[in-house]
Amino acid sequence: MAKLAVNVDHIATLRQARGASYPEPVTAAMAAETGGADGVVVHLREDRRHIQERDVRILRQVVQTKLILEMASTPEMIGIALDIKPNIVTLVPEKRMELTTEGGLDIITHFNNIKDSVKHLQNGGIKVSIFIDPDLDQIKHAHKMNADMIEIHTGAFCDAVTESEQEKEFARVVDAAKIASKLKLGVNAGHGLGYNSIKRFKGLNEIDEFSIGHSIVARATIVGMEKAVRDMLELVKAL
Repeated sequence: MAKLAVNVDHIATLRQARGASYPEPVTAAMAAETGGADGVVVHLREDRRHIQERDVRILRQVVQTKLILEMASTPEMIGIALDIKPNIVTLVPEKRMELTTEGGLDIITHFNNIKDSVKHLQNGGIKVSIFIDPDLDQIKHAHKMNADMIEIHTGAFCDAVTESEQEKEFARVVDAAKIASKLKLGVNAGHGLGYNSIKRFKGLNEIDEFSIGHSIVARATIVGMEKAVRDMLELVKAL
């Protein structure tokens, strides 16, 4: 059965919009766990637009499931991760002007740099996932650099407008999950997934965990974090 990791970045986005001390992403993370989440995800960006280093340090102390830290493959971030020691680091691409992560990390072009980052983190006792597009060559390179797992970028599927586009993009996700599983990589998936699109994954048993944030936080503004997580978890369990 696939698991659910909940990203609470956008609780911090709301806090930072006013420069206030609330809402508190740590409280949201605790509520997500109470709702049944199997893990908490935060992205510490270089520009600190939402999650702050302070948030990650507190989360490391209070998260009871597992803490997944998304970050760029830079010396600064590697140092922070080795100090805080989340359970898992997910290496992601990062552009300063993007609204959200726009695609997977190109680990073919940046193979040596990312391989070094993977090694440093693993030597520090941290498992490493790499956020990549559903591209078979990228998956093979993730395997070559000894990553523990990958997270398949599902954004193209979720953003597809026509049924034919959706089918094409979902087929890429399916192929990626099956190849990664055969290579003995852990297989996670995320980006743009919501309460309707998640249903499409029924029967794709190669995916170990879904990472979902925006849709859950958006629903939480109406029904509360615990219920929003429970509602999503019910759908995940039905897959």
